[in-house]
Amino acid sequence: MVYHTLLRDMEEQHTKHVTYKIAFHFVWCPKYRKAILVGDVAQFVEAEIKRLCQENKWMIGALNVQEDHVHLFLSTPPSIAPSLIANTLKGITARQVFKQYPAVKKQLWGGSFWSRSYYVGTVGDMTEETVKKYIALGQES
Repeated sequence: MVYHTLLRDMEEQHTKHVTYKIAFHFVWCPKYRKAILVGDVAQFVEAEIKRLCQENKWMIGALNVQEDHVHLFLSTPPSIAPSLIANTLKGITARQVFKQYPAVKKQLWGGSFWSRSYYVGTVGDMTEETVKKYIALGQES
């Protein structure tokens, strides 16, 4: 899978007491899965996501803004909850899009830019099978 290649390219990160290599795959959609992420709006959303990730020191492995959804693959410290990432990115980008492109709000009848739901999955270096074998070997010694 592409994510394993991208994760191998990501270096281990370090804080004062933690060494980590954690990555998440996020997917979220505009309200009603409306195909509104096109042209200037799509470029603006992409730039905002990049800006926010850089500002928060969240390392982007891949970002793809499609007309009706966003894919984001990123690495963060273990102290950052995935829900915080999703809420930050969705909340701020929505406010900034409405500020920059007021006409977009009229196309989304309810006044929300993003759907309330999102997908997040973890991506790692090792398969589930590898981790289970490692743990089992540790129990034998």
